[in-house]
Amino acid sequence: MGPPAERFREILGEERVLDHPLERTVYSRDGSIAEGECGLVVLPETTDEIVACVNVARELGVAVVPRGSGTGLTGAAVPLDGAVVLSTARMTRIREIDESVPCAWVEPGVLNLDITTAVHDRGLHYAPDPSSQAACSIGGNVATNSGGPHCLSAGVTSQHVLGLELVTPEGEILRLGGVAPDPPGLDLRGFVVGGEGTLGVVSEVCVRLTRDPEHVRTMLLDFPSIAAGAETVGGIIAAGVVPAAMEMMDQGMNRAVEDFVRAGLPTEAATVLLVEVDGTAADVAAQTEVVERVGRDNGVGTVRVAADDSERELLWKARKSAFGAMARIAPNYYLHDCVVPRTRLVDVLEEVAATAARHNLVILNVFHAGDGNLHPLIAFDRRDADQVARVHAAGGEIIRAAVAVGGVLSGEHGIGLEKRDFMDLTFSAVDLEAQACARAAFDPSGMMNPDKVLPTGSRCGDIGAASAPEGTWI
Repeated sequence: MGPPAERFREILGEERVLDHPLERTVYSRDGSIAEGECGLVVLPETTDEIVACVNVARELGVAVVPRGSGTGLTGAAVPLDGAVVLSTARMTRIREIDESVPCAWVEPGVLNLDITTAVHDRGLHYAPDPSSQAACSIGGNVATNSGGPHCLSAGVTSQHVLGLELVTPEGEILRLGGVAPDPPGLDLRGFVVGGEGTLGVVSEVCVRLTRDPEHVRTMLLDFPSIAAGAETVGGIIAAGVVPAAMEMMDQGMNRAVEDFVRAGLPTEAATVLLVEVDGTAADVAAQTEVVERVGRDNGVGTVRVAADDSERELLWKARKSAFGAMARIAPNYYLHDCVVPRTRLVDVLEEVAATAARHNLVILNVFHAGDGNLHPLIAFDRRDADQVARVHAAGGEIIRAAVAVGGVLSGEHGIGLEKRDFMDLTFSAVDLEAQACARAAFDPSGMMNPDKVLPTGSRCGDIGAASAPEGTWI
């Protein structure tokens, strides 16, 4: 049996197996602040090549970490202990578009935005729209069950994946789900979505396509306090209107974005609320009236209505540039995406501000206000060990504050490395063992993306929720 690199080169050739130290360093990180150790990078281009690579890794007893574009924010694609990184970035074909469903079968390396671009002329789009949609891949979206601003009304990735193809750790190819309205049997498709690469390698995805709305209206409202903006969010939904999107930015983030994009944002406001409504002309008019009325009831400063598509795109560019704007403040940022009840938004944001003060850190806030999905960004310089320690401490306090008010650990970024040891805040030992057993049913040897999602030491068989080999470590 030859060295691992030679075994993989027999399958993929010289150029698609990377083992230079610099290349391995690049693939030892994702978009999070976690760092790992990459042993080798393989770049398959077909499902059969994925199968062959997985089979070699299993024979060699080497762990495999599936990776898309590397934009993940929790360390889920960070390899540990010299694992093989299996990147699907070269699998970028849109295999089939079926307008009768409508849906599209795509390879996992297809970028999120490229799907909408491919079907735009047909009056269709792919609804989940993460801020990184120009860079993130569908395979990564499936792994973390990604969301985005327009998932308030449209739903997250799991609502838009009809079926998928999965290469198991045993090298078997499974087709899960499909275009049928209610496929028979267990919903294993829904189990794999959000699995963060711990169950196998996704090699093809059938995504639901959505008809473009007849009319769209985008509004920017500014408020003298975060509380006023939050009350407006709750008031709009209480009035029976669920907009296509409702996004908030606090003053610090608003100013950073304006310096970066120059979209004409009102930087003196304590917070801004970006609201988008869509539907028929009558629907849009009625929803707009509700948004403006609730805004007035809560002391709105101004209401800016995008005059045309260009202005609408500019406002969304401002919102989706929030992460990039952080580079004007510090070299690095740390991000969490806890979800809290809308009624507790102000309480948790006050605790975030207190956390920033306690640790002498700059924290800017942008969030999917409609569903309470927070995105506090902590600015720091990773070259300063003291700052790094304070950042991790602050991140843990934010997570605990969110959970304490009935929140959950993640709305769309997943658990990965960075939140795995907080899982027991929301799950009991029995819950965690059940998850370990479900995972072991797919991967009894634990070769797929080990040490992610479940807390260190979690295994099936400790409590008795049997369904996998006893004592299987995760």
